[in-house]
Amino acid sequence: MSKSKAIVNDFLNHLRTRDLKNLVSLFANDVKWEIPGNTKEIKWLGIRKSKSDVEDFFTMLWKATEPVAAEIHKILFDGNDVVIKGVFTTKMLETERVVTSVFFIHFVVIEGKITEYTLLEDSYAVSQSLLNN
Repeated sequence: MSKSKAIVNDFLNHLRTRDLKNLVSLFANDVKWEIPGNTKEIKWLGIRKSKSDVEDFFTMLWKATEPVAAEIHKILFDGNDVVIKGVFTTKMLETERVVTSVFFIHFVVIEGKITEYTLLEDSYAVSQSLLNN
C-alpha cells in the first residue's frame, strides 16, 4: 500500500502543477482508461489504451480548461485499488463558462504503475459548459 500512496501523492502533485512528463510517467505502457461522457462533443472523454493516449488526454484537457479550484475529500486504499473523492471547479476556455462537479477517480497500481483509471464526474454539466447553446 505504501507504493500506492506514493503514486497517489505524485499523481496529485503532478496534476496540480500540470507536469505532463512526470504525470504520464506514472502510467503503464498499456492502460485501461475510461472517462464516460459526451465523446462526440468532448474529444478528451472516452476510452484510452496506452501511455501516449493518456498524454493526449491531458494535452487536450489542459489546452481547453483552466483550473479554478479543487478539493480532495477522501482517498481510500484497498490493496492495489485507489479511490479518490473530491470536487473541482474548472473554467472552459472556449465558452468562458465555469463548471463545478464532484468526482471519483478509481485507479489500480501494479508494480508501481497506474494500469487502470476511471474518472466519474458530472459529465452532463461538463458537456453543457462546453456547448455553445
